[in-house]
Amino acid sequence: MTRQAQIHSAPHLLRLLIAFAAALVLPVAVSGAATADSGKSARTWTVQVGSESPDQAIQSMAFLPENIYVNAGDKVTWRANSAEIHTVTFLAEGQSLESTQPFDPSRPENTTQTGGKDYDGHSYYNSGVMTNVSDSGFKQVKKYTLGFPHEGDFTYYCLVHGMAMKGTVHVRAAGTDYPYRQSQYDHKAEKQERAILRDGYQQWDAARDQAGQHTVIAGTDNGTSMVMRFVHQKIEVRVGESVTFVNNGMGAPHTVTFGKEPANVFAPAGNPADYSGGDLNSGILPPHSSFTVTFTRAGEFAYICALHDYMGMKGTVEVRE
Repeated sequence: MTRQAQIHSAPHLLRLLIAFAAALVLPVAVSGAATADSGKSARTWTVQVGSESPDQAIQSMAFLPENIYVNAGDKVTWRANSAEIHTVTFLAEGQSLESTQPFDPSRPENTTQTGGKDYDGHSYYNSGVMTNVSDSGFKQVKKYTLGFPHEGDFTYYCLVHGMAMKGTVHVRAAGTDYPYRQSQYDHKAEKQERAILRDGYQQWDAARDQAGQHTVIAGTDNGTSMVMRFVHQKIEVRVGESVTFVNNGMGAPHTVTFGKEPANVFAPAGNPADYSGGDLNSGILPPHSSFTVTFTRAGEFAYICALHDYMGMKGTVEVRE
């Protein structure tokens, strides 16, 4: 072949190579388009249950996100994200939240998983107690998954924190366009977490101002963030003086427990009007309640919140002559 012929044939050869390469790629591209999800197939979504500060002092009463939009046939997985215990509980049709309050850990229907794998829209379904630690005193449940075959708006609660902690799964018809991606829900949850932590530290500062030498703030919360600490953790009084422990929160219960932790922390034990050491338990202190102890002997007396001691909710009263 002459040099002139080679020059003229080069473009032709290049076109043949391009066409051959396109023929190889085209089936792959067509196949990919044919199997694209288009946002219509069933999905599993994730909701975060609670959140906390690194030292566990600040806990949240929040499902993140509170509202999630899914399609019929989708699933939702709730993941424990705090040491504080929570539940994911759908009440039965006609059942009131008040009938479940206060949370009673002795009732199996409150603490163990109830219901099937797919929510029927009207029966009682419960995750059991969810927490991200193993030393809460309950069987550890880190995740809970439910399928949603039926359309509707389904509200659920945490039995531990009642009306202060609720969420809703909005189930639309299969094939409906999703308003948010999981990454958008996650981004929003992160922003809410940071806001809850800031709010918790502000509450902690306020509790320091409210506490005194004879007044201990036994935890505090505003219905979203919780301070799991006694404020102040160490105080000094004299023999014959009293200390009042105040739960001025909105949703979280606590105890004031000296000595050995009783088998039933819900039941008061001992005589707070004449405490010289040994076992003493306030029982459950619901929000807006208090417990006063009069110390009749010198010494250093350690106490805990029997519900939250594993998070560091402990204190000491030093009694001097």
